Amino acid sequence: MTKRSSALLLGLALAGCSTDGQIDETGGIQITRSICPAVAIPAGTGDVTLFDPPVSRDARAIDVVANITNVRSVCQDAGAQLVVTTTFDVFARRRDPSAARDVVLPYFGTMVQGGSAIQSKRVRAVRLSFPAGQARATTRGQVVAQLNRSATALPAEVRERLTRRRKPGDADAAIDPLTDPAVRAAVQRATFEFLVGFQLTPEQLSYNATR
Repeated sequence: MTKRSSALLLGLALAGCSTDGQIDETGGIQITRSICPAVAIPAGTGDVTLFDPPVSRDARAIDVVANITNVRSVCQDAGAQLVVTTTFDVFARRRDPSAARDVVLPYFGTMVQGGSAIQSKRVRAVRLSFPAGQARATTRGQVVAQLNRSATALPAEVRERLTRRRKPGDADAAIDPLTDPAVRAAVQRATFEFLVGFQLTPEQLSYNATR
């Protein structure tokens, strides 16, 4: 009979966990849960539209449109603190390319625990420089965050329940450990995401949500 590792359940259930997908010598699937936080752009914050005049929402009043892309992350996990360095590109275009112009756009980097609890937040800004006669500009942003390594560790008893091998016919072979609220809560507490996006006003968020 083929054994299956219940770690597969952990890998499938956790948002922001990396998976190897390798088959071990028993035919089970090996899943590796990364202690480094996943990096993502929250919905509605990856682009920003500036209007002129600012109160207008007419398409003819669109002044500058910018978006975040090419998000990359490097995680240094050798010490007690995880150091997450996230970089991204900002591409922008403007309506009137006649004169040289600089546009400054604020952005945020937020560490989130368990999908909702904000642990830290930094707000910075990128400067886009449009040369005279050019309608497009690009720049790069960066934000660095730290996370206590111990916060990403699962309790030993939870880890054992999630990774213990089970044989077909075992009483709990077909039971997902994550259906246990205590196990699910422990996994959530140990799961982190690092989110980056434009620091938008309520009006800008509303525009992105309804356009």
